[in-house]
Formats: sequence, C-alpha cells, structure tokens
Amino acid sequence: MIESGKCQCGDISYSFDRDNLISAHHCYCSDCQRSTGSGKATILFVAKKHIEMQGTPKFYEVKGSSGSHVRRGFCENCGSGVLSYAKEIPHIQYIKAGTLNDSSWIKVDSNFFTDSAHDWNKPDESIKSFKGNPSIISNIKTLFKSF
Repeated sequence: MIESGKCQCGDISYSFDRDNLISAHHCYCSDCQRSTGSGKATILFVAKKHIEMQGTPKFYEVKGSSGSHVRRGFCENCGSGVLSYAKEIPHIQYIKAGTLNDSSWIKVDSNFFTDSAHDWNKPDESIKSFKGNPSIISNIKTLFKSF
C-alpha cells in the first residue's frame, strides 16, 4: 500500500510503500522538542531508496545529544519539517508522521530519550522505552532492513 505526505504548502511531497516501513518511534529528545514545537517527534524509519520525493527540502544540521549529526529537512517556503536523518547513517530517513496524508495506520514501536520527556507529555508506557538513544545493538534490525 502506497503512503504519501507533504509539507503544509505542498511544495514538498513524498510517497513510499508501507511494506518498506522499518519501524515507528516517538522521540522525546530536546532537539526534536525544539524542532517540532511540541513534546516529541513521531518518526517513521524508511530506507531512503524506498522514498519517492518531489521537491527539495532545505536541511539544517545539529549535533544530537548522542553525538551524531542530525540533518533536519524542511520546506523552505512554509517551514514544515518533513524528514530528518543522521549524517552517519544517511540511508535511513526519519519521516515526520504528522506530514502523512493519513497517519491512522501507524503503530509506534518504541520511545526514545524518555529522560527528556516532560510531565505534560509523558511517554506511552505500554511500548518499549529507552532513556536515551537506543544502542546500535538494540537497533540491528533497523540497519539490516534498510539495505
């Protein structure tokens, strides 16, 4: 099933086959909070090779709290954050779930950086949670599914 999404103004749009979704997560790190203007970012891990992108996001790079370099892609016209990725593993893209045309099908697998969550936006305790960024060993499935 093909899923699609776009920025607020429509200058950037994308699509991918739902079968190529690696996983979905809530990230509560302070960078995600700042970039979304909310308590967390809900992100979908999809291999870059499976995403059809129309338009060109502008990227802003920050050094994440775990030391990786996170590149956040947004629409230069409307400012909507569309996707991000770690510069160290650019073949895995993190699509912002809120940009999907229909996000009703998403099942979130885990919470990242729960130590940064606030009382007003507590993590879902019914799913696996990580106090920080999951280790590479915890996410070996993610890496294998991305190739």
